[in-house]
Amino acid sequence: MKKNDERSDNHNNKNKKKHVMMKKHVMMKKKNISRLGGGGLSLDAFANAKSKNNHYNPALIKKQREFYKNAKNVNKFKKLLKQQNQQNDPSLVKRLAENVNETEEDKDKSETRNKRNNKNSVRSLEALYKKKHEEIEKERMEREAALRAKKEEIEKAEARRKAMRGKMLKKTRKGQPVMKYRIEHLLETIQSSYKNAASCSKS
Repeated sequence: MKKNDERSDNHNNKNKKKHVMMKKHVMMKKKNISRLGGGGLSLDAFANAKSKNNHYNPALIKKQREFYKNAKNVNKFKKLLKQQNQQNDPSLVKRLAENVNETEEDKDKSETRNKRNNKNSVRSLEALYKKKHEEIEKERMEREAALRAKKEEIEKAEARRKAMRGKMLKKTRKGQPVMKYRIEHLLETIQSSYKNAASCSKS
């Protein structure tokens, strides 16, 4: 019994292996076919593909052109008919006339409103102009004052520097620098630095 069971198990295992191998083989075939661009043409398709005539045929091209021209002309004709029907429609004409009358009445009303508004707007525009002009003038005056003050400061600083340079470059008859002015300058710088240090420590 054991031998029979073993044989049947072996037989089942062999069948399973064959089945797995068959599946693998089928899968490989499918992969190869898809890799090569799918299945090949059928015999009929191949024969028809060979027999097709792909040569240049001017008569066929001429027919196609005529067909497209005719289609264009038909479309134009239909559009013209549609436009004529709309023009001949009396209700449409009435509507257009009513719209024109309404717009004329609206224009008259808007003109009277505009005249009233124009008077007010002219006054307000004048006031705005004056206000703007005054602001611009004020700004200009402030700028000029600031420029003048800056110029004066620059001139004072230049005058001080000139005087200082003149004193520093003074020399004795023998060509030695006059030490009096240099010592005064050193004293001034020390005093100013001392004042700055004292004011910083207080605050």
